[in-house]
Amino acid sequence: MRAICVVAAIAVVAFGGIAFADGSGDPAAVKSEDGKYFDKDGNPTFKVGADGTVDWYTYSGYRRYHSECHVCHGPDGMGSTYAPALKDSLKTMSYGDFLGVVASGRKNVSSGQENVMPAFGDNQNVVCYLDDIYIYLRARANDAVGRVRPAKNEGKPEAFTKAENTCMGHK
Repeated sequence: MRAICVVAAIAVVAFGGIAFADGSGDPAAVKSEDGKYFDKDGNPTFKVGADGTVDWYTYSGYRRYHSECHVCHGPDGMGSTYAPALKDSLKTMSYGDFLGVVASGRKNVSSGQENVMPAFGDNQNVVCYLDDIYIYLRARANDAVGRVRPAKNEGKPEAFTKAENTCMGHK
């Protein structure tokens, strides 16, 4: 049952009528729904207040990135000797491409090396937080947040808790 929910979540997020711009585009938040911010193209984005307070999804993305992604992609999206700097990748990668690579994986082979991004489409600790991770990395790509844990964040929206419980199979 959980696998079905995860696949359904990917399909809804990836194909639910969200506009996909070329590259990450203008990250300015133009609307908010239940504490989640969106840019003019309908892609999830970050919101950082004048006092440094980040939205919940950026904060959650920081936590999830450091739980699941930093081992390969380095602290704060800065890259490593065998995985690219996602801070740089999100400057040109669209939201749809990001979802596809994380869910399905990617294999790049050149004459000198082979880079493999495993598929995380059935890992609930990743797929249930894809937007959060994307939002955090988008904030890093745009230098909206630094290399440290955000000191202040907005509270957790009720809609986040409901979506998380549904995706994780909790009642």
